[in-house]
Amino acid sequence: MTWVDTHCHLQLDGREPSVLLDRASAVDWMVAPGVDAESSRASLALAGEFPGRVLPTAGLHPHEAASWPEQREAIEEMAPGVAAIGETGLDFYRDLSPRDQQEASFRGHIELALSQSKPIIVHCRDAFARIHDIIDETGVGGQTVLHSWTGGTRWTKRFLDLGVTFSFSGPLAFETGETIRFGAALVPPDRAVVETDTPYLAPPPHRGEQNEPAWVVFVGRALADVWGTPVEEVAAVTSANATRIFKP
Repeated sequence: MTWVDTHCHLQLDGREPSVLLDRASAVDWMVAPGVDAESSRASLALAGEFPGRVLPTAGLHPHEAASWPEQREAIEEMAPGVAAIGETGLDFYRDLSPRDQQEASFRGHIELALSQSKPIIVHCRDAFARIHDIIDETGVGGQTVLHSWTGGTRWTKRFLDLGVTFSFSGPLAFETGETIRFGAALVPPDRAVVETDTPYLAPPPHRGEQNEPAWVVFVGRALADVWGTPVEEVAAVTSANATRIFKP
């Protein structure tokens, strides 16, 4: 039984990547999303160091969206050589960049993903309605992976209609994750992947610790419990979905 971790920031972790990869023997391969031009370059470097085991992306996190005009060219130059565009999206919880600048950056990433025919990794925090409307308007739903999905039944139903893929992380297994579990129960197996968001959001029994790719299995087990499906089937279907999306 092997897994794919579709979202782990190895280049932001601070620990030796080879050590984390050695511990993640049950993880076949993983995606290392960039959050700005520098970390996107680091993702590409990791992919070169661990070919086939680490896939790179290029993008600018919504927290940094105010710097999109300065970073856009660099991210666009990296786009042909990466597996996906992003991490991008909207974060109306922290609002670390003005909302209009977050949207401008998000739309720029969508244009890039569409022009490159690549998947786009989308961060959505307290911005369900606006992200839904932008994805609907631009028609990028079939290429969209909703990173660390936390929506309940209402928003899961609405985003399902757009053709997106839902990526589940540690909060699915949190004691406080009941709303997420209700939403996950509605997601068909062919529309789900799993992730760690390393070094963040460690799942139980490691909650509060620095997360790592090896612990994606705990997210998979939580999803198996929600679906009432053997964990081996969840590993197989989410890995197949990740391969279809990121290794077409």
